[in-house]
Amino acid sequence: MIDWRDRRRPVPEISGTTQRSSFQFMNEIGRKHPVHHSMHQRFNTPIIVFLTVCTKDRRPILANGAAHELLRLAWIEARLWMVGRYIIMPDHIHLFCAPAELAVQPLIKWVSFWKSQAARNWARSKQLPIWQRHFWDTQLRRGESYDTKWEYVVENPVRGGLVKRSEDWPYQGELNILRW
Repeated sequence: MIDWRDRRRPVPEISGTTQRSSFQFMNEIGRKHPVHHSMHQRFNTPIIVFLTVCTKDRRPILANGAAHELLRLAWIEARLWMVGRYIIMPDHIHLFCAPAELAVQPLIKWVSFWKSQAARNWARSKQLPIWQRHFWDTQLRRGESYDTKWEYVVENPVRGGLVKRSEDWPYQGELNILRW
């Protein structure tokens, strides 16, 4: 068994040329949870991260006005990172975020803070715990990635049969304009 913390050992190659989702890849290499890499800072290039956070056991408890407002308030209060565009689905959230300060703080610390704030103020105690322990994050490499990923994500309610047009989904928005 390979110890994934030992970086001197090579990561096993996975055969095949078809694209796999990150979930399939994680299963193939034997990981159950995502690795959260530190943010890579490049000269004169902003950091924008695409983040997915799921509810515990994928329970459909988020797509309502109270949860939407509670999450917005938690993101505003969690000042280490700024939330750009976001969409709240019944059992998960997709959002884009960027560091609020020049000295980039760990993403995991920020996510833990706002998840805790939302859970602490959650009105329905029978639904606790709200969140899965882990989350998925990807640092964008190019400006066009932000728009391309958003175009895909914003169609989630349509693909899920929740609305006919993405603009009709009420649980989405943009708190800050994240510029590439």
